[in-house]
Amino acid sequence: QVQLVESGGGLVQIGGSLRLACSLSGRTFDHYNMAWFRQAPAKEREFVGFITFNNIPYVKASELGRFTISRDSAKRTMFLQMNSLKPEDTAVYYCAADLGYAGEDPDYDYWGQGTQVTVSS
Repeated sequence: QVQLVESGGGLVQIGGSLRLACSLSGRTFDHYNMAWFRQAPAKEREFVGFITFNNIPYVKASELGRFTISRDSAKRTMFLQMNSLKPEDTAVYYCAADLGYAGEDPDYDYWGQGTQVTVSS
């Protein structure tokens, strides 16, 4: 059974940076496509980006230049580097994993519990 655990969230000022991490356990990390989604209060879950099992990243167009996705096989971990943070980035950030699917829809088989990111002045 795949288990995903996010970390790295917290309170940051406008314009600041955070790096989120998502560790995968229970199965072979290198086999999985992985993704980030976020959900702000009273809003639907929103796609942020994904990285394929063979290390090809894709970030939502609106976040290009601010967000970067990477993965480290040795650490069994995916990362989301977020720069120039804005109040509208405030949300719970979730990671997801799937053996075959990599896309913008939330059709991933496995999900983490989420980590809160709050951007404040």
